[in-house]
Amino acid sequence: MCLSVPAKILNIEGSNAKATVGGSIINVSLQLVENIEIGDYVLVHTGFALEKIDAKTARETLAMLTSMVEENPEDMIRFIEI
Repeated sequence: MCLSVPAKILNIEGSNAKATVGGSIINVSLQLVENIEIGDYVLVHTGFALEKIDAKTARETLAMLTSMVEENPEDMIRFIEI
């Protein structure tokens, strides 16, 4: 199973960025997307931003993922370990 998560871009250096996901800071490659600015949200999979998404979609997706983890943490761990 592949899962991409919304991340908010914090800073950009060349084709790399720092982004936040649920309070964690991650490194993100911007090589696959164009016109990304600080404050934008992107979907991240395996360290690569796949596409830009709007803030509303990002917030809704993060809320859904948070809800899934809170309701059934064992199920989420099982998905992640596959």
